[in-house]
Amino acid sequence: MAPVPFPPPSIQDPVVWATRPLDGLMQELATSLQGISEMEAKSRLGKSGPNEPARRRKRGLLFGFLIRFLDPLVIVLLVIGGFSLFFGEKVSAALVAGMALISVGLSFAQEFRADRAAEKLTAMVRVSATALRDGVPQEVDLRTIVPGDVVVLAAGDMIPADLRVLEAKDLFVNQSALTGESLPLEKQVSPPAAGVRGLSDLANAAFMGTSVVSGRGLGLVVKTGPSTQFGAISQRLARRRAETSFEKGLQRFVWLMLRLMLVLVVVIFAANLLTKTGWMESLLFALAVAVGLTPEMLPMIVTLNLSRGALRMAQREVIVKRLSSIQNLGAMDVLCTDKTGTLTMDEVVLERHCDVILQEDEAVLSLAYLNSVHQTGLKNLLDRAILKHQENMTGVGEKVDEIPFDFSRRILSVVVSQEGRHRLIAKGAPEEIFKRCARYELDGEIFPMEDLILQDLREEYDALSRDGYRVLAVGYRDMAEAKAAYSKADETDLVLRGYLAFLDPPKPSAREALAALVHRGVSCKVLTGDNALVTQKIAREVGLPVEGMLTGEELDLLTDEGLAPRLSSCTIFARLAPLQKERVIRLLQKEGRTVGFLGDGINDAPALKAADVGLSVENAVDVARETADIILLRKNLNVLAAGIDEGRRTFANIVKYVRMGSSSNFGNMISMTGASLLLPFLPMLPIQILLNNFLYDISQIALPTDTVDPQALEHPRPWDLDSIRRFMFIFGPLSSLFDFVTFGFLWVLFGRNVELFHTGWFLESFISQSLVIYVIRTRKRPWSGVRPSVAPDGVQRHFMRGGFMDSFC
Repeated sequence: MAPVPFPPPSIQDPVVWATRPLDGLMQELATSLQGISEMEAKSRLGKSGPNEPARRRKRGLLFGFLIRFLDPLVIVLLVIGGFSLFFGEKVSAALVAGMALISVGLSFAQEFRADRAAEKLTAMVRVSATALRDGVPQEVDLRTIVPGDVVVLAAGDMIPADLRVLEAKDLFVNQSALTGESLPLEKQVSPPAAGVRGLSDLANAAFMGTSVVSGRGLGLVVKTGPSTQFGAISQRLARRRAETSFEKGLQRFVWLMLRLMLVLVVVIFAANLLTKTGWMESLLFALAVAVGLTPEMLPMIVTLNLSRGALRMAQREVIVKRLSSIQNLGAMDVLCTDKTGTLTMDEVVLERHCDVILQEDEAVLSLAYLNSVHQTGLKNLLDRAILKHQENMTGVGEKVDEIPFDFSRRILSVVVSQEGRHRLIAKGAPEEIFKRCARYELDGEIFPMEDLILQDLREEYDALSRDGYRVLAVGYRDMAEAKAAYSKADETDLVLRGYLAFLDPPKPSAREALAALVHRGVSCKVLTGDNALVTQKIAREVGLPVEGMLTGEELDLLTDEGLAPRLSSCTIFARLAPLQKERVIRLLQKEGRTVGFLGDGINDAPALKAADVGLSVENAVDVARETADIILLRKNLNVLAAGIDEGRRTFANIVKYVRMGSSSNFGNMISMTGASLLLPFLPMLPIQILLNNFLYDISQIALPTDTVDPQALEHPRPWDLDSIRRFMFIFGPLSSLFDFVTFGFLWVLFGRNVELFHTGWFLESFISQSLVIYVIRTRKRPWSGVRPSVAPDGVQRHFMRGGFMDSFC
């Protein structure tokens, strides 16, 4: 066969290659039902590349660690440490260097975990597959599968690539990890109807990373490696994680302080150089002032706050993997959640068994049980849900024969001998059962199935479907003459008995948990790959208002500009592909929202990574757990509200330090600048400035244990740099007024006695800064606000024993 470029550019979209005539697709892929030759496979492998998910280009561990030192705050900390060492302050230098190492270490550990997430995704793909090479089935390395290969599919197999189904015999594929659907889908050869757009509608296609539940088949490989749907997810995970809103806020604050520091250092150095003698003394004084203005304790205070919050959450069976996510959880104002496994039990349950007018009827359950218990094929999720009701069954009769399920009929029938007669019991798709029914039974009486009645019966079935149930119909026929064997021809003249309605029910904790989130100012949206009707029913049952809904097909028709205005009015997004979930989250973030995402499947991994805080559960797939920032050890959503409170408490204490440090230091620097211009000598020695700053920072290490105002827990608290800037520019100059009063008092009292002046201002500055802590720590009056913490709690004692790092390593 002539070589062709792979993958062919005309078949990038799965909807395109799934709906294209099979002969044309095989011609474009230059293949046949016998597959390709071994030599051709090797040739194509060089063009398409290995069939494996995308991997992040790995850096050496040493390089990955060292590059973290290029962070601007880390550089400033190291420079400060160098000058502290130069001034002879070895303890201060060691402390500052230690804070830089902690900051670098945490950042490096987070990237290392992201690398592991991509590796986990790669590890999920089996290492071999069965392909037809030279017309003979061969076990081949999965990495060598190429477009044009024909692969053999059997129960238990992982789908090795994105492929078009060539043959299917009772072929059911579990796509929940990729699409979020709770039930396996049956695959067929015939193409889908025109106009379909979602992956779930492509019954003649199967995708890499999904698995065969039952049956067998053949598949034509169309896409391999990073070009598959699974590969697109791996490419997202292999990217560097974007900064969260909390991290961006910290960076903006750091740059604000660095710009102020640069301006003031130049001004103070110039003022002292022009008015006093000695450029070296002026330079050292200016650099000491720079140290005083730099928030060198910020990484340590942030880490202590976040670590303490993480330990408190661990006591509630919530594991924090990424420390910054605690604050993001508190700042979160939108929670996007998957449905299957998060809001629901991830377990198919037989919710209703009713007659033809939807009245509960035990006889319908009895017939369905006989059908399921006697079938010999692999029992699917629906059969297992029926068989859980065995305690209600008495006597199952003797099986005579079975008519297996197939896709063209979509019915399974068994024949059972009961009380000397043979009864055929059929269970399957309602529209197929209707075709074979001549009568229906209601309240023990049998009536003819007339056209007018048939329409009424279909409306009852449609009502169940609109409620979000997966519906099967049950019919039976009492055979006039017993036979040894039965066939499809006997599935006629059935009596319609009723319906079976299945659902993945909501978790008992979901309604209470979502109400608690709304009470805390967090709006909730459902992002799922499941169908819209099911999602609407679950949303109503958990108390989530259905204010608007968009499907994946509708999303594809909208540009980002057209979609953005509709995000706020929609609470349900159904039939979404994995990358569509990520798109919704990123657009919400562009609107200025702090977004959390709760999910547990492979299809949730891109959204978990894109969100400001990704949440998953302990029994989620490995990829979801590795990608998530926070893991819930119990499937109880109520812990989310407690986590939000902890995040807001943590952020409130971080902001206390930022407000205290920035305003106090800025005020001191204004005082230093004024004193440099007005006094004939330096107002304080460089070593006194460093010691004052060090002691003040040490006094704030207790902030992580402080109590916070109840108002700080009521609403989301995003990072507000403008508020911090206003506070700093108002409170800083105000505090400097007290310094100027002190200057005047000391000048009058001590005159030109430089040593006494230095000592007096050092003591006044340290005492006033320490007392100001009690003013700034609450937004209320210091004597009427919440009382400060008195003694360290158990978590803080854990810090003091040096155990907090052990909790995260």
